[in-house]
Amino acid sequence: MNLPLTHRLEDVQNTPDKRQLIIDKVGIKSLRYPVLFQSTTETPIRVVAEFNMYVHLAADVKGTHMSRFIELLERPDAIFSLSNMPAFMTDMLELLGAKQGHVSLRFPYFISKTAPVSGVKSFMDYDITLTADYTDKLELTVKAEIPVTSLCPCSKKISDYGAHNQRSLVSVEARISEEMTLDALIQLIEEQASSQLYGLLKRPDEKYVTEFAYDNPKFVEDLVRDIAVALAQQDTVSGFRVECENFESIHNHSAYAVIDQL
Repeated sequence: MNLPLTHRLEDVQNTPDKRQLIIDKVGIKSLRYPVLFQSTTETPIRVVAEFNMYVHLAADVKGTHMSRFIELLERPDAIFSLSNMPAFMTDMLELLGAKQGHVSLRFPYFISKTAPVSGVKSFMDYDITLTADYTDKLELTVKAEIPVTSLCPCSKKISDYGAHNQRSLVSVEARISEEMTLDALIQLIEEQASSQLYGLLKRPDEKYVTEFAYDNPKFVEDLVRDIAVALAQQDTVSGFRVECENFESIHNHSAYAVIDQL
């Protein structure tokens, strides 16, 4: 009887390994792949994400099955969200025959924003990294990189008119529950800035944003503290790391601060 080719080829990965060394993480790294992502109740959106997918390998097994990671992404029901990461991790561990695993995906996430006066709509982009680790339980973290405006309180206080401001990059990494959406997390952080950013502003909007920032001056220290306070008040957040870099407009260096409570 002629067996199918797959039945006649040796499965080298499943052969025993005599060195008896556990491998903590083995899998695929820096894989760019188009997938569906859903943050709200709206229709899932297509994103191109960079994946790292690893599993724990027992000491007596020679290798893992690399192709099976790709098979997971090719499943017709593969929609990524904060709420379905536990199910995806369970499927990966089952398919790879592993007891521990790691999945991270990094992608640009776009939100349609409305200008504060004119009402014109435009997209803002944010870099998002979603990470799931499973040892004895699942730990889910989200990292959001959010550009905002900060205006210097000292400059405002000592100047006869005006104050220097700059664009700031806030990076928040948080352990969150499945109930929080990306949109809610981003909005929470933007509300702590001197002003949030928009893709498109008309002249009345520019006037509003400029004056709004002037009325809400914040040092880099103020930014990280205010964001930390806001995150600590959320039942959906169990730990966080807040990092902020102000790209100074009157210095050739950045101002920086971080609060780490992860």
